[in-house]
Amino acid sequence: MPQQKKAYLLGLSAVLAWSTVATAFKISLQHLSPAQLVLYASIASTLSLLSILLWQGRLASLLPALRQHWRGSLLLGAVNPLAYYLILFQAYALLPAQEAQAINYTWALTMTLLSVPLLKHQLSRHDVLAAVICYLGVLVIGTHGQLLQLHFSSLAGVGYALASTLLWAGYWIFNARDQREPVIGLTLNFLLSLPLTLAFCAFSGELKPVAWQGLAGAAYVGGLEMGFTFVLWLSAMKLTSSTARIANLIFLSPLLSLGLIHFIVGEPILPSTLIGLGLILGGLLLQKLGKTH
Repeated sequence: MPQQKKAYLLGLSAVLAWSTVATAFKISLQHLSPAQLVLYASIASTLSLLSILLWQGRLASLLPALRQHWRGSLLLGAVNPLAYYLILFQAYALLPAQEAQAINYTWALTMTLLSVPLLKHQLSRHDVLAAVICYLGVLVIGTHGQLLQLHFSSLAGVGYALASTLLWAGYWIFNARDQREPVIGLTLNFLLSLPLTLAFCAFSGELKPVAWQGLAGAAYVGGLEMGFTFVLWLSAMKLTSSTARIANLIFLSPLLSLGLIHFIVGEPILPSTLIGLGLILGGLLLQKLGKTH
């Protein structure tokens, strides 16, 4: 199979997997608290990443990397998975899955906005217009289209969803300077985050027996969304002759995700969600087109 076809196959596989996670989050949170889901999903993801390194014959390189990068790995692990997923799962606990996942797609724009104070980048007119359009989309989703009343279905939920985009965007800005090999780096992040997550759960009284359905959901979320899918996406990016072609596949994910949320979770998809998501994706597309000129 030609390399570009392999890249498309791997990229589409990653997008299909990511399309299922909003549904998996919502179902898992019926049986687990956000902190419990972070803990058990992180364990599953760590095992998944270690298995990938074992299969690649690179497990022995983990210890030298740990000795060299343990401080940075501990800091990044505290952000992702611990803080990011704890806040994201709290958003999913408070909001319908369709709203939380749509708002989460603004992280790419958030990364552009954060690069101004953190990296001293300048915003273009496309960036500013994209920000206005995207956050108008968030407003439409959060208020169910009642913009004038500003009545949010869950103001706290929208706040958590937006805060998660700040953490995720900040994580990737600092990750861009990371000298570690990506899979090794992610594995170290998860390994060193586990004691922190365990301590948080113990302190908050979350270490108690949980239903097997919750554990199964956490295994799916951790093994697939947090671990294996990341490796699929990285592999697609390495094989492709055009990064933009693979990156554009991500625009398929929100629509597929909405379908799964409707048919599996049972949420009726609101017109305000479709309008808001359209604004968010339109804003992101505008920003992307602005960078090509």
